[in-house]
Amino acid sequence: MSVYGYVAILILVIEITVFAVYGIDKLKAKNGSFRIPEATLIAAAFIGPAGALLGMYIWHHKTRKPKFFITVPLFLIMRIALVVFIFYKIRIK
Repeated sequence: MSVYGYVAILILVIEITVFAVYGIDKLKAKNGSFRIPEATLIAAAFIGPAGALLGMYIWHHKTRKPKFFITVPLFLIMRIALVVFIFYKIRIK
C-alpha cells in the first residue's frame, strides 16, 4: 500500500472517531450525564470536520449553536482547500 493509502485510512479513522464523539455527547445529553466540553468538540471538529458535520446532522446535535453551525462547515471547507492545494502541488512536481 502506498503512503497515500495509509493517509486515507488514517483520515477515515479520525473522521469516524469524531463522528462517534458527537454521538456519545448526544447520548450523554439525553441521559443527563457528564458532557464532553464544547471546546473539545470544536477541537475534534478541527481535526475531523467531515465526521463532526455528519455527527451534528445525523445525531441532531449542536445544530442550533452558531459556534458549531458556522465553524464546523468552515473547518470542512478549509480541509477541502488544503487537500486540493496539496494534490495540486504534488501534480506540478
